[in-house]
Amino acid sequence: MTDSITQITAAEISRLAGVTRATVSNWRRRHPDFPVAVGGTDTSPTYDLDTVRAWLAERGQLPESTPEAELRLALQGANDSRLLARQLLPLVSPLAQLPPDRLVKLADLPDEEFAAELATVVGEHHAPDLAAHALVRCCAARGHEARGPGEGAAETALQILAEPLTDTTSTGTYSTPQGLADLMVALPGRLARTLDPACGGGGLLSSAARAGAAEVLGQEIVNDQAALARVRAELAAPDARVCHGNSLVADAFPDERADAVVCNPPFGLRDWGHDDLAYDPRWVYGFPQRSESELAWVQHCLAHLSEHGTAVVLMPPGAAERSGGRRIRAELVRTGALRAVIALPQGAAPPLHVSLQLWVLTPPPDSEPKPVLFVDASDQPGRSEQPGRSDQPGRVREIDWDAVSERVLPVWRAFREDPENVDSEPGRSGTRSVVDLLDDTVDLTPQRHVWAEHVVEPERHDAVAHELRERLRRAGDALTGLGDGRLWQPAGPEPAEWRTATVADLLRGGALTLYRVTPARKAATPGVDEPAVLTRHDVRTGEPPSGSLTDKPVDKLVPVEPGDVVLPETLHHTGPVTARVAGEHDAGSVLGPHLFLLRPDPDRLDSEFLAGFLAAEHNVHGATTGTSVRRLDVKRLRVPLMPLERQRDYGHTFRRVRALNSAADLAATIARELAGQWARGLTSGALLPPDDEPLAPAVGP
Repeated sequence: MTDSITQITAAEISRLAGVTRATVSNWRRRHPDFPVAVGGTDTSPTYDLDTVRAWLAERGQLPESTPEAELRLALQGANDSRLLARQLLPLVSPLAQLPPDRLVKLADLPDEEFAAELATVVGEHHAPDLAAHALVRCCAARGHEARGPGEGAAETALQILAEPLTDTTSTGTYSTPQGLADLMVALPGRLARTLDPACGGGGLLSSAARAGAAEVLGQEIVNDQAALARVRAELAAPDARVCHGNSLVADAFPDERADAVVCNPPFGLRDWGHDDLAYDPRWVYGFPQRSESELAWVQHCLAHLSEHGTAVVLMPPGAAERSGGRRIRAELVRTGALRAVIALPQGAAPPLHVSLQLWVLTPPPDSEPKPVLFVDASDQPGRSEQPGRSDQPGRVREIDWDAVSERVLPVWRAFREDPENVDSEPGRSGTRSVVDLLDDTVDLTPQRHVWAEHVVEPERHDAVAHELRERLRRAGDALTGLGDGRLWQPAGPEPAEWRTATVADLLRGGALTLYRVTPARKAATPGVDEPAVLTRHDVRTGEPPSGSLTDKPVDKLVPVEPGDVVLPETLHHTGPVTARVAGEHDAGSVLGPHLFLLRPDPDRLDSEFLAGFLAAEHNVHGATTGTSVRRLDVKRLRVPLMPLERQRDYGHTFRRVRALNSAADLAATIARELAGQWARGLTSGALLPPDDEPLAPAVGP
């Protein structure tokens, strides 16, 4: 490699070995011969690359070297990986144009001959020779597999170069998933000239070129992303232009009109140019409020359409119903510019926790406006937060984009051909007239317009209600058994007393180890084997670890081990505190921010005993400060001093208390479900009250 590529971080070790960062943390803690840090900081040490490779090789943990891994390692080990990626980007396009045999010959040249030969291919460049050699070997390997020059020989290299150029935390820009990009470029129909005014790394432009666009135009405010998009567009389309800049404030293509405009704009911006663009001619449908930047992007896209063009804009769901955008939505509907609104599955693109929408728009027709099409594809399986872990409870599965496209494209094409005669499919798609939509709210949420009333069959209703009653009876029996007073031994006339020690005392004595992490500024790059993150929500609800390092970046990785006791740092409510005892299902996850993790010495402390006393109401009350938001000083919590065998007796009983709580929650959930079933039956006509039904006793205050 190069002289500057001598030190790597723990995260880069995990990528080199093909394991999680939690595994590397375990290696550091459990193997005395693990390489010693040679630089970095206490929270982010760095290690000598050659020493790490030798250590991994001795244990059979070093995967077979590949050109892709070599290029990635060159970027990770550089002093400035972003700068190196920018230096390598201009080389990709000329390398992709080389015939495969010449590319392979160039990759096989010795280092002393490589630089001169590369200069004859790409001309003057500023990339270090050895890093450039790694790029050529990557392109040559992919080019050999593709058996031809072009995009196939360079896409993998581009994906690797994009990793240090994508900082979603500071820029708020995200790449458009491939399946979503393909759907967006399939909607316009005609793509000859395609524009993306917020093109990011060029994903939509590449999809448009693959779908037949001969000319692609793009603009991007983030310079690194614009450089990436420029190379990607040049590879995909014979006539491509990508400019750096803010499309709303400094439009690079003010006079250009496109057959298709596709856009995944940044959401929620307040500094999009509101103060400087009050009299801009693009605001044909109304001047967007400061908080409605998405409606500014919609009108910008409409302003760039040719007479028969189509715009497809990815929108947050709030844009369809917020009061601040009502007048603009009404004008888009009234003029006929809005043609369709399509609800996508949750997790289709960042932000992953909401169901985004596609707005399809065309220039207003000269004739009377046609109906608007609404399609609800939000019930398709969602995107996996942690690849390979979609089978865990609370996680959503990878989106089947073929299924989404089959739901959306046929009905859209039928609507485009004959808007007045499209068959509605209750719960999935339907049309609404302009008059129906222009009410006081102009709510364009698809689920509202395709909703289908569920018909309740009396026999089916009775069977479901019977099953719920049986489940409630069983849950009630279990609850009564757990709460049987005969199983609980009273202490006598006076409560038991014992000596106590604070958590601080136990830490000093080595009986406990305390871990905490803090949020990191930069999100982690998603990986195939990234660990799940244990969050405050998981601790409170008892659910499996549900966070990701993308959404919950932390300054260091603390693996969660069975027997660890986890408590929240802040208590926002006056209710009881939950102390979670980590089980086998938590192993492999890492600690999230705003949590304390206490790891007891199993020869001195029982985890269940510890958790039970730490979460005691009087104990927490004496160790918190604040009112509406209480902060827990975990070191002030007190723990009784008693033999380990006695601790285990308490631990067993605390587990019973937790089971009682779980049984109560289950019974309450079933009871609410049964009450809802009865209410639906009464209001739908499936259930009739008996004529002589006595009044139910009043419950509650």
